Amino acid sequence: MTLSRDQAGHGPSTVVLLHSGVCDRRMWDGQFSALAAAGHRVVRCDLRGFGDTPVDAPHTHAEDVRDLLDHLGVERAAVVGSSFGGRVALELAARHPDRVTALALLGSGMPGMEPSAELRAWGAREDALLEAGDLDAAVELNVDTWLGPEAGADARALVREAQRRAFDVQLAAPEEYGPVDPGVTRDELAGIPAPALVAVGAHDLPDFRAVAAELAGLLPAARLLALDWAGHLPALERPDETARLLAAFLAEAAPPRADESAAATAATAG
Repeated sequence: MTLSRDQAGHGPSTVVLLHSGVCDRRMWDGQFSALAAAGHRVVRCDLRGFGDTPVDAPHTHAEDVRDLLDHLGVERAAVVGSSFGGRVALELAARHPDRVTALALLGSGMPGMEPSAELRAWGAREDALLEAGDLDAAVELNVDTWLGPEAGADARALVREAQRRAFDVQLAAPEEYGPVDPGVTRDELAGIPAPALVAVGAHDLPDFRAVAAELAGLLPAARLLALDWAGHLPALERPDETARLLAAFLAEAAPPRADESAAATAATAG
């Protein structure tokens, strides 16, 4: 399986954008072209079960991303992950640290995350709506939960459409085709050498604010950034500001190496 993806830019460094669990690769519309203009080769993909990527077999999301890098001829990349995409980015960096030059984590989950009573109650509510066949109500529950106060009508429409698509794809797949947890441990996370930006919104759920604080202390080269305006999905809530903060972090944390420049040129030519 090769993940559905878009590419932009021909810079010597590659940036991979991993979407949240309520979105697909379109959530990066506000950053995709901006990061390419900043000098990066930018790849955004739909993880398996989201957007245009079907669920056709048991899978591990981080290994799917590694396989995509292999397919594109990318040896090393900076990885940006939002929420669930942040967890996938961490799993990739833990298992394949030589492939990841930098991590930018926005409202990130993490392997082994234990949900609070509040988050478990939300999950139980979503499960009940799905079991009752009320997908529209389940979609609206997600829209209302995951978007912060500055999210506009376009952001809400995008999450609504992407989440409904994900429900349709995932619920139609055989149960045995579900994702396989790679079992990444805290010790593995603590061994990730890549510089990391850990950004979290002041209006995000307490679980994700706690995860951000934990990751900032656990990752060896992490910097915590509190966004006083943001909810759970800053890339959708203030797209331009999020693009600027990502571009600034990547310029400092993941400058291209000479061998990466040569590889990127060869991949583009091919």
